[in-house]
Amino acid sequence: MTSSNDALHAPAGPYRAAASLHGRTLVISGGSRGIGLAIALRAARDGANIVLMAKTGEPHPKLAGTVYSAAREIEDAGGQALPLVGDVRNDDDVARAVSSAVENFGGIDAVINNASAIDLSRTDDVDMKKYDLMQDINVRGTFLLSKLALPALRSSDSAHILTLSPPLNLDPHWAGKHLAYTMAKYGMSLTTLGLAEELKADGIRVNSLWPCTLIDTAAIRNMPHGESIAQAARGPEIMADAAHAVLTGSNVESGSRPSGNFYTDEAVLTAAGVTDFRPYSLGAPEDRLVPDIFL
Repeated sequence: MTSSNDALHAPAGPYRAAASLHGRTLVISGGSRGIGLAIALRAARDGANIVLMAKTGEPHPKLAGTVYSAAREIEDAGGQALPLVGDVRNDDDVARAVSSAVENFGGIDAVINNASAIDLSRTDDVDMKKYDLMQDINVRGTFLLSKLALPALRSSDSAHILTLSPPLNLDPHWAGKHLAYTMAKYGMSLTTLGLAEELKADGIRVNSLWPCTLIDTAAIRNMPHGESIAQAARGPEIMADAAHAVLTGSNVESGSRPSGNFYTDEAVLTAAGVTDFRPYSLGAPEDRLVPDIFL
């Protein structure tokens, strides 16, 4: 059930939560802006504790927001925040995020693997430093944060690992279109598939979540023609609401699997009772929204 604190901070929108994240502790990688921050703010409106690990300690010349400004927004929204400047490629940084969550909030209830790097170049053109970056952040970072959080997650009665990665679609189209990026994102999804099976007896749910349409972020807007592209996107709030529904079980129907799912935002929110997705859009008609990749 939602609390009076939830009602105080919850904005009007199409999603109506059936449960709350009040008092739960979430560790989010790369949450200083964009989808990660939106997920953090939605949880904060319930009164959740948010541990943010992101590289941006100082303002970026082109992208707004730091881990510290994100923490202030989280606290203003009603949550508690622990901002940590760190890199998911660094073992010590990830271990520090996990131990800090336990020391400050008494445990970990959910890990959100949000940090990700993208380069859609074809094989001839991709720089191998970019290839390594995507493998290190997307695949290794997801595996490492999930791995190091396992002891704390086993002590939670609502443990969840949620990774922002696509369904494992083996249509050759996606591998042939941008092989390096596809391998990196599918590596994240394989982590979901494998951990869901490995951790069945531990009571830790492991799922992935992916948007059906392009999502408006600062990174998109900084691309060539990004401002016009963003007008055919949805806001990150749709992913925040979908993540909230998955983490609280608001989308789980009787007889469905609690773990090992590759959810899309639309499917999750439809199961949670949303029938009109227009409030999430930036103005373009639904039939003119840009579909996301891998679907």
